[in-house]
Amino acid sequence: MQVQDTPEEWRVVATTTPFKGNKTSVRTDDVVMPDGSVARRDYQVHPGSVAVLALDDRDRVLVLRQYRHPVRQKLWEIPAGLLDVPGENPLHAAQRELYEEAYAKAGEWRVLADVYTTPGGCDEAVRIFLARDLAEAEGERYEVSEEEADMEVERVPLDELVRGVLAGELHNNCLVVGVLALVAARAGEGVDALRPADAPWPARPFEA
Repeated sequence: MQVQDTPEEWRVVATTTPFKGNKTSVRTDDVVMPDGSVARRDYQVHPGSVAVLALDDRDRVLVLRQYRHPVRQKLWEIPAGLLDVPGENPLHAAQRELYEEAYAKAGEWRVLADVYTTPGGCDEAVRIFLARDLAEAEGERYEVSEEEADMEVERVPLDELVRGVLAGELHNNCLVVGVLALVAARAGEGVDALRPADAPWPARPFEA
């Protein structure tokens, strides 16, 4: 038995969009169940995201501390952002986010993991990259606003983040998945065996 997610689409007999926001919307589908009944499913439609676990030569991860209003907490996170343009190359988006949020660039990129954040209620897909060979970015700093204006940037040892995840002290999903995926990769075939940065991403197909 091969444990692998597979595409499948159940028949939708009606669909509406009761809410449309700036970047996301809410969709309501009437879906035919296996027994022939019809169930209503509400979910958020999301353009997709990228996240970057940026690791320096001292085994420290570049992290951000940012206020997240829905959960009423300041969370430690890794740089991340939306795929603003349909079909956008996720690597280019990740490089942009690393520059905008942390004023950094990286010479080496790999794919750490691809995840659906909350597949029961949202179609958001996130590609998490591993970025190494870090350096300060060039040119002017990106002008931040709103929650990002209060954002803190730090470099924290990977081991300390692992401890915080397992202790229930760190909760951002991209940070949790990225940190544990890196540890798993090192314990397995090594980070050089990770997928290349331009690996196909069926959840959000892109142009090279």
